[in-house]
Amino acid sequence: MKQRPTTVDSTVKQALEEALQRFSSNHHGKNASYIPYLASVPSHLFGISIMFCDGTHAQVGDTDYAFAIESISKVFTLAHVLDELGPQALRSKIGCDPTGEPFNSVVALELHKGRPLNPFVNAGAMATVSLLEAQTPQARWEQIQATYNAFAGRQLSVNEEVYASEASSNQHNRGIAWLLQSYGYMYADPMEVCAVYTRQCSVSITCHDLVTMGAALANGGVNPVTGKQVVAAKNVAPILSEMTLNGLYDTTGDWYYKVGLPGKSGVGGGILAVVPGVCAIAAFAPPLDAAGNSVRGQLAAEHLSRTLNLSLLH
Repeated sequence: MKQRPTTVDSTVKQALEEALQRFSSNHHGKNASYIPYLASVPSHLFGISIMFCDGTHAQVGDTDYAFAIESISKVFTLAHVLDELGPQALRSKIGCDPTGEPFNSVVALELHKGRPLNPFVNAGAMATVSLLEAQTPQARWEQIQATYNAFAGRQLSVNEEVYASEASSNQHNRGIAWLLQSYGYMYADPMEVCAVYTRQCSVSITCHDLVTMGAALANGGVNPVTGKQVVAAKNVAPILSEMTLNGLYDTTGDWYYKVGLPGKSGVGGGILAVVPGVCAIAAFAPPLDAAGNSVRGQLAAEHLSRTLNLSLLH
């Protein structure tokens, strides 16, 4: 296991500043346009944070700007369901393999008789939401929200503008939810689940929130700021495995080749990387590549992994 520092030294701070300065002028990619609200987020925004398992942290840039968590939310809903069901029960219903198709693919479901291949594609994420033990949509949502709050160490809220924007344009996800139902892989009312899933993607976080959530995974499930166990230690490895295999959509392999860390991205512009036993890295920059991953966020994570020797492959 890597030796973790007790303070954020000058090498870490310098690496953050270098990443910010080097990649701020990169204008490749574009904001997600299929969700109207996300298209309007200023594309110049760029923030990078790092937090170690003892709670020490450093950050540069626009780390206090609140953005939509989007698909990164799938990591933390998965954590809650793993605590409820356990890895084996979950894998009997949802797989853990890459689909080889886009994250919102209907073809991937049809090819595998409706069984979602992993919890990070939209079909698998909605099936995961449906597995929560809840009698009403509100109860289902409250469980998710409480989990996110515990990971972040503070009360998070939904950006209602994002939710309204996504809810008005999520017909494709509604279709996937009904398809899951038809194959027997939806475990609650499809439209209620789709609405809760849309709400979880609309949670508003900052780069600092995200790095705190990631640091809890790095720290064996214990939030390093609050000291609370937010997910069972035994379930951290399955979560990091999913992030390693499926965290950055179609380009997860390319990410792991360059960064060498479990990661997860969201079309809101956030990226999270976890170094088990050491730290978490979070970045935010809205312009995305063709696969839906923050362009500058990936570059920042690669720079920090290489400069600070954080890759698990080294």
